Amino acid sequence: MGARLVIFGASGGTGRMLVERALAADHRITAVVRDPARLPLRHDRLSTVQADVMDTGAVADAIAGSDAVLSALGASSRTSPPLCRPAVANMVRAMRHGGPARLIVVSAAPVQRDGRGERLLYRAAAKPVLRAVFRRTYADLAAMEREVRASGLDWTVFRPPQLTDAPATGRYRTALDASVPGGYRISRADLAAEMIRSIEARPTYGRTIGIAY
Repeated sequence: MGARLVIFGASGGTGRMLVERALAADHRITAVVRDPARLPLRHDRLSTVQADVMDTGAVADAIAGSDAVLSALGASSRTSPPLCRPAVANMVRAMRHGGPARLIVVSAAPVQRDGRGERLLYRAAAKPVLRAVFRRTYADLAAMEREVRASGLDWTVFRPPQLTDAPATGRYRTALDASVPGGYRISRADLAAEMIRSIEARPTYGRTIGIAY
């Protein structure tokens, strides 16, 4: 039997892929969602919990007894109020008080500030436009990353570029603390597969991971 995982944002596109990949790897999953009807999966190793990620107590209850926490939370639109930072802050708070040490979260490639691994045209032209259009979303993700870095936990931050609903290929590239050069998209299925693989991959602890084709 695998690990006991808690997956936040389990009813979203990436979250559903995480649940499916985790089940395929024999893990036991607690899927935390706002609306259980949006996660129709059923399995004897899957429990669905309805909870508000802004509720500190509800987050702590969901995390209790787990081995690792994964967050696939993301803004529903570019004008949405901050979600990821306050939600992950609640996760960190619960994990520091008797919860598991392993935390894996999804951020986004344009959050990276130093340009490591980025090609010049992307850094000079495309990235400034993305950061302007999705300013609120990336500000929330950057604040979330600061929470994670300061947590003292065994954390990993994944920074994918454009996410697609294409099937998993298993043929993707990763980069530690950098973007993948020339990598501008990744399927949610491949992202989820690498997130699940990284749960016990100690070289990813305390690192950001670029991932793309």
